[in-house]
Amino acid sequence: MVLEDPLRIPLKRQSQSSLLGGREKFLLVIISILLALVLFTLRRGFQTENPLDILARSSLDLEVALSNGRPTLVEFYADWCAVCHKMAPALKEIKENRENQINVVLLNVDNPRWQHELEDYGVNSIPQIELFNANGLPIGRSMGERNASEMQAIIRSLSTNSKLPNFASMGSISQLPRNE
Repeated sequence: MVLEDPLRIPLKRQSQSSLLGGREKFLLVIISILLALVLFTLRRGFQTENPLDILARSSLDLEVALSNGRPTLVEFYADWCAVCHKMAPALKEIKENRENQINVVLLNVDNPRWQHELEDYGVNSIPQIELFNANGLPIGRSMGERNASEMQAIIRSLSTNSKLPNFASMGSISQLPRNE
């Protein structure tokens, strides 16, 4: 059996025998587009959105929250903060169940928009929660991780305008990177 050298096959004969026809090219393009759409959909379908970002986007503006006559909980957080992510379900539950009683505002420390607030409240580790009464006046602060029952105790105190709980220690924190 003798094989032909593809370099010696005339161009016209080579293109007819080895290249795709118009219909095959069209089908290949359609299949490629469908495959790309399926892969994109699967990738987005398995990727859950960051609950902290969802809470932050649905938060009231800080100035509105501090002036609407409801107590306010402001959490300083970051996407990279594992402790902040651990506390997110409790914050989500508070926001969903107490939305008409308590404002929940999340401020991302990596967003330059909040630099002034970081300085005003002396934020140097996260999570840091600032607590305000219905008149928008600061009444307390919580540093570090708080479990769901501790968060509920804070919210009960805020909503009833009673003394804030005194936790024995600061919870786990994440240090903010220093810009030097």
